[in-house]
Amino acid sequence: MTSTLHPLLAEWPRCSPKPVKLKVTNSGMANLHRGHPWLYAERIKAESHQGQPGDLAVVFDGKRRFVAVGLYDPLSPIRMRALRASKPGPIDRAFFAERIAQALARRLPLLKTRTDGYRMIHGESDGMPGMVVDRYGETAVVKLYTHAWLPHLYDCLESLLEQQPLARIVLRLSRGMKAYPEYLRGLEDGQIIYGEPITETLTCLENGLRFEVDPVRGQKTGFFLDQRDNRARVERLAKGRRVLNAFSYNGGFSKRNFALNADVPAIAAARHLTIEDDAFKAMAELVKQGKKYQLVIIDPPAFAVRRSQVKDALRAYGRLAHLGVSLLAPGGDIVLASCSRPVGPEAFRQTMCDAAARAGRPLRQIEETSHALDHPLDFDESRYLKCLFAKA
Repeated sequence: MTSTLHPLLAEWPRCSPKPVKLKVTNSGMANLHRGHPWLYAERIKAESHQGQPGDLAVVFDGKRRFVAVGLYDPLSPIRMRALRASKPGPIDRAFFAERIAQALARRLPLLKTRTDGYRMIHGESDGMPGMVVDRYGETAVVKLYTHAWLPHLYDCLESLLEQQPLARIVLRLSRGMKAYPEYLRGLEDGQIIYGEPITETLTCLENGLRFEVDPVRGQKTGFFLDQRDNRARVERLAKGRRVLNAFSYNGGFSKRNFALNADVPAIAAARHLTIEDDAFKAMAELVKQGKKYQLVIIDPPAFAVRRSQVKDALRAYGRLAHLGVSLLAPGGDIVLASCSRPVGPEAFRQTMCDAAARAGRPLRQIEETSHALDHPLDFDESRYLKCLFAKA
């Protein structure tokens, strides 16, 4: 194929042929043997030399037996992201092409569901730690969480385009990467690195419904794809009911996407009112007004990104559950979600149940859901999404 990937990627300095040899602690060794892809800097006792982001790093045990090889990043607390463990082998374009092919094969069932908005590569769970790739129709969004991918990005994207033809690729960068602009060599967050500029609103299809996405400036890669299955369930629950959707962001569960689906009779017949306000404050005001809804959806942004924030996060979730059940009509359904990774599912469920009970509306018939098919849970830290469906 004739590539038109951004020249910066084609010209990017390749990684050094000399890998960085790492001597690690026993706990670090144990984690790698267990298949965990992250090696933190504090678990490294010595490095053979100072490498550059994207160089390969290799770990051997005390008997000089191979343990793992991965991408080295001296700018990140996660010093190495393992690509191969236990059995050595080359890390080259063919390796990345195979990982991409395996990831795409896992998503094949989605192609039968009138869906063209889904995650093609889910980082660590697809053997590509520190990289996610989301597809919105003919546009792909690549989000990187480490500079270590930059020397390999050209080969990865060439392989992706060979297996999955696309009209456009947008690059998104993590906050940590943007803190070191000198290592980006001119690359920017939201930059189109393949294809034509975006000149009109982009949309994707999900279970037959169309949703607006903003891959350049939107949160994550432009949409919350991990809630696909939960949105489908909410669609069934909402039929003929009065619904409150808090924290609607770009309206994955409702809002502006009504207009995009006006050809669907059930959606065309629905009436909706948008309230732009602080959700806690707005919900409290609705309680004062005596409003009641037959379905309440509460899907807030992450309240905790570190363990030190868990206590405050649980307090906030409890407030929301109390407000939510206070707005719920008798026999109604409530949907409570959390994307805070440090908050475990048990703590989240217990907090929601306790808060609802204190409000005099205990939760019952509770069902718990998690990630959609394209967000596989092969990696412990990928288990961030928690969603409760209950009656109160």
